[in-house]
Amino acid sequence: MANTEKYIPRLKVKYLSEIVPGMQKRFSYKSVMQVPRVEKICINKGIGIAVADKKLIDAGVDELSTVAGQKAIPTIAKKSVSNFKLREDMPIGAKVTLRGDRMYEFMDRLMNVALPRVRDFRGVNDKGFDGSGNYTLGVKEQIIFPEISIDKVNRISGMDITFVTNAPNDEEGYELLKSLGMPFANSKKTQ
Repeated sequence: MANTEKYIPRLKVKYLSEIVPGMQKRFSYKSVMQVPRVEKICINKGIGIAVADKKLIDAGVDELSTVAGQKAIPTIAKKSVSNFKLREDMPIGAKVTLRGDRMYEFMDRLMNVALPRVRDFRGVNDKGFDGSGNYTLGVKEQIIFPEISIDKVNRISGMDITFVTNAPNDEEGYELLKSLGMPFANSKKTQ
């Protein structure tokens, strides 16, 4: 007999069983649907040096696809900038958007495996909120992800990771990410 149980990510189970009731009590929401949730994670990687070498775009897209577990797409320039030798519609980066189970899997790997591998890691800065409950985090090296083999990396580059939530403000967004396990360096938002 085949196993018919559907796989549910560990972080999603934690969110539904622990975080929703806890936040509902803390912020006194009238409905479970008012509790904020992470809607998507956008990962963006700028590859400005690709103006000179087009192969770096393919390498960046492959690295981002490996890290995210989903196919990344190249981003193109919207404007021409002569000082940077950049023309309109030239590929200059890569991006991927994660939703659903893949989003929870990536978030779990980021918080529990990748971020602790950063040199001299003391937590992430809590100043990356945008006023609407969304949080952006910059990673300086892509080699913190165990999926990336350091032997195959031809250039160390970073990426921006944005957590898009439906929280109405930064305080509730901070509480959501903190309870999901985001290792914030200092806890000024809760005071």
